[in-house]
Amino acid sequence: MSDSRAVSAPPPLAGLLDGLNAPQRQAGLATEGPVLILAGAGTGKTRALTARLAHILYSRLAWPSEVLAVTFTNKAAREMRHRMEMLVGDMAEGMPYLGTFHAIAARMLRKHAGLVGLEANFTILDTDDQMRLLKQVVIEAGLDEKRWPAKQLAGMIDRWKNRGELPADVPFGEATSFGEAGRNGAALYARYQQRLAALNAADFGDLLLHMLTIFDTHPDVLADYRRRFKYILVDEYQDTNIAQYRWLTLLAAERRNIACVGDDDQSIYSWRGAEVANILKFEKDFPGAVVIKLEQNYRSTPAILAAANGLIAHNKGRIGKALFTDKAPGDPVRIIGVWDGPEEARLVGDKAEAMGRDGV
Repeated sequence: MSDSRAVSAPPPLAGLLDGLNAPQRQAGLATEGPVLILAGAGTGKTRALTARLAHILYSRLAWPSEVLAVTFTNKAAREMRHRMEMLVGDMAEGMPYLGTFHAIAARMLRKHAGLVGLEANFTILDTDDQMRLLKQVVIEAGLDEKRWPAKQLAGMIDRWKNRGELPADVPFGEATSFGEAGRNGAALYARYQQRLAALNAADFGDLLLHMLTIFDTHPDVLADYRRRFKYILVDEYQDTNIAQYRWLTLLAAERRNIACVGDDDQSIYSWRGAEVANILKFEKDFPGAVVIKLEQNYRSTPAILAAANGLIAHNKGRIGKALFTDKAPGDPVRIIGVWDGPEEARLVGDKAEAMGRDGV
């Protein structure tokens, strides 16, 4: 590999894997080909992920800039980078493509902004800015903003962008569900996109949507990124939406060195576009994939896990797994009924305060 960048000598590989259980170790070492890591709650997935990344870098399988590591939150990205710094030192600083979907897509888009009519210094609108612009679009269309609130239109547009849909792609039944005759949602979506372009701006949904458009219309750009990324790692895969799924599968299509970590039992974001089907069909999308299950829980007692396993077993269309632990049995699980959310919050707060006084 012709690269003049100096890196420190790698420690013994065993040192990176110390303290990992057998499935975690397998997750750290199975670098080639598609891998689905099913990580139940409290099973030490972050340790396994960082060990995997460290193994790739220290084994010289790729340079830091050749690894795409995607998280869902800035907090998760910071934690992963911090752990990587503890394991590999300065090499972690050379990982420009470790971050959230939005951060990485924004980095890409600034390099190719001209291909979608933007300049490299485009502005990313926050929620308040987006709402103000949509209110202008609604009013300019002659609609009553009280009857057709911008917040409702924003939700529809976000949903369409999460599915990777441009205005022309919006299903007819949804396109006509906002506004009045001749002023439907898809038309307002198109007008909103025109206003964004005129302002040299994008909202969060545009970051991935524009990159999908660029990949579709400029295959040379996609080919460049496919060559760059020798390894792809994705956290919380059960929470990916269709646009994120398309972006990832396009990038991974040739090398197929993609490792997706998640748990279909923890999919709770369908209301904002998450598609649990993405994780359920991983083996179909990537034939020959290795499936690794992290089932040893380090957080909860056997009593809690027994209740959780018994409850989640009723889910339909799940990938079978059963969490276990070596901890002491713990107290029996109790069910406490409350009338509403505020009462539940008070109950939990009072209990936490009492436990604090007792030194728990």
